[in-house]
Amino acid sequence: MGETLVGTDRPLLVTAGTGRATEDDAATSLRAASEAMALSFADKGVRPAVVRFPTTVHGRGDHGFLHVLIDTARRHGFSAYPGDGSNRWAAVHRLDAARLFRLALESRMGGVRWHCVADDGVSTREIAEAIGRGLGLPVRSIGPAKAGEHFGFLGAFFSMDLPSTSARTRERLGWEPVEVGLIADLAEGHYFEPVTSTV
Repeated sequence: MGETLVGTDRPLLVTAGTGRATEDDAATSLRAASEAMALSFADKGVRPAVVRFPTTVHGRGDHGFLHVLIDTARRHGFSAYPGDGSNRWAAVHRLDAARLFRLALESRMGGVRWHCVADDGVSTREIAEAIGRGLGLPVRSIGPAKAGEHFGFLGAFFSMDLPSTSARTRERLGWEPVEVGLIADLAEGHYFEPVTSTV
């Protein structure tokens, strides 16, 4: 894709996860190679940018990690968090994410990384408590060693401390999140509505 755009001065956006890096840090994850490849076209007449998303992109219509946590709580009869629940997940509302993506696409800046983060870090205990309130279930800690057994594939991920920041993105791109945060979104109740078939 990058080769096709050489010399056109057109944007090329790739997505990745924020991890614990800042916008100025090169990626160290599995997506590091795709980030580096995209950004290498900055001096070839292309405007590449990396849009990094946090652990949770939430909002009505989301069917990601929050639903896995909610289904796990329903299945076990309680909402859990690993250890003392102090580890954090960054988050952004999907409508705020869409606005940032548009700004990144329209920006004249190339060779940059943008962080699409509204909530810098919401503790897993707060997330579990919000899920417990939404389902009317008790909330309890489980030992980190049992996280994989309890949460399945999400266990190791839910046990990680993954705060992030978008300070540089807000300063340089003029993006400011305006939608509700993660905990307020869970409090709205739509995550706990029954799923109805359209067939």
